[in-house]
Amino acid sequence: MKTSQTPPSPNPTAVSRRDFLRATRNVALLAGLGVAGPNIFLNRTKAATGQNPSEFIRVGFIGTGGQGNSNLQALMKNAVAVCDVDQTRAQTAKERVEKANGRPCAVFGDYRKMLEDKSIDAVLISTPDHWHTLPALHACEAGKDVYCEKPLTLFIDEGRVLVDAVRRTKRVFQTGSQQRSDAKFLTGCEYVRSGRLGKIKTVKVGLPEVNYLERATKPPVIPDSQPPAGLDYDLWLGPAPQRPYNQNHVFYLFRFFWDYSGGQMTNFGAHHLDITQWGLGMDDSGPVEIEGAATYNPEKYYETPQTFDVAYKYANGTVVLCNGGSDKYRGGTTFEGEHGTIFVSRGNVESTPDDILTQPLDDKAIRLYASTDHHQNWLDCIKSRQDPICNVEIGHRSATVCHLGNIAIRTGKKVRWDPKKQEVVGDAEVAQWASRPYRAPWKLPPV
Repeated sequence: MKTSQTPPSPNPTAVSRRDFLRATRNVALLAGLGVAGPNIFLNRTKAATGQNPSEFIRVGFIGTGGQGNSNLQALMKNAVAVCDVDQTRAQTAKERVEKANGRPCAVFGDYRKMLEDKSIDAVLISTPDHWHTLPALHACEAGKDVYCEKPLTLFIDEGRVLVDAVRRTKRVFQTGSQQRSDAKFLTGCEYVRSGRLGKIKTVKVGLPEVNYLERATKPPVIPDSQPPAGLDYDLWLGPAPQRPYNQNHVFYLFRFFWDYSGGQMTNFGAHHLDITQWGLGMDDSGPVEIEGAATYNPEKYYETPQTFDVAYKYANGTVVLCNGGSDKYRGGTTFEGEHGTIFVSRGNVESTPDDILTQPLDDKAIRLYASTDHHQNWLDCIKSRQDPICNVEIGHRSATVCHLGNIAIRTGKKVRWDPKKQEVVGDAEVAQWASRPYRAPWKLPPV
């Protein structure tokens, strides 16, 4: 039988759909075997290689509800595609983009289909926490640059795999910890790092109470039901354990169930503990000992703690005390040193005494990476191929601090952590909490 031969593409770097799918299968197979396959997906657009910094960056949005809406609005001019497992949300987002930009917007129900589109340069991931790592990994392998919401991961080992993938594929990766692009947090951390407080003895971090009851459908405990028409619930679950659909466990409320998130520790802790790491100069490190305790909702409306206290000890002797839900500490981050304190939160930075902050820093002061717009910083770095202000390693390390706090709470044990090796030491049982299984057929490559 005579077969036809496909003529060569006029673009020597183009990858056909058939080749893409074949390569995807090969990479998936190799990943399952713990072998890194050749990266044939690297983005060939000039903007994403630094060849033409003025070229338009085309962004696809994975997850379009809640924070996804905010991220879409921030980068509306760059939006060319949207993806959501909820058809109504996806269609609404598509219509918003088309109205704003006056051009067609592609719509997808499965992010893997979006990643096959070679016209998309980068993706912004605003999915529930249990769906952060795999889309980010797959996007890197598909040659897309990535902006992924915090917390970057659901458990520690996801972060280790993700950092490796980003570095191996040379992708530009921004974690959505936008407080790093706020001038008040920058100021507070520069003054701390420049020694205005002297040696830092204690950092107190205050996190908000659980807002489950404010968001839940009444009554707060309702029977399981069939998922609504238009929601691909199996894909919403993805690598999470199989559970019946419950309206009070999905969308915003996923944050308060262990299968999908880690409560306010990973929600707001991913912000304020991230600033703690920044101010302490620990972006590439972390605590060495962690202890914690918690209280839980007596009616068992949700699974994660109602209130908690976690104490982190760093190798230099600094202690970080983190409280959630009881107003024990001011909401934000308070650095306490030999000469006074600096408190920083959204919209506020202040010191005791006042003159710590009123006296400007001199030429010898430590100056940190400055960004005035978190999303624009990502776009700029896509063109320059430099690391953004909150790169993948920073996002992973800050999420790790949150996860270690939850591990201490859930095990009731003192966790001893080696931040260099990124391993729990001295207790094999506790060490197992750094990972968890994925539901088949989803797989995480080995660390």
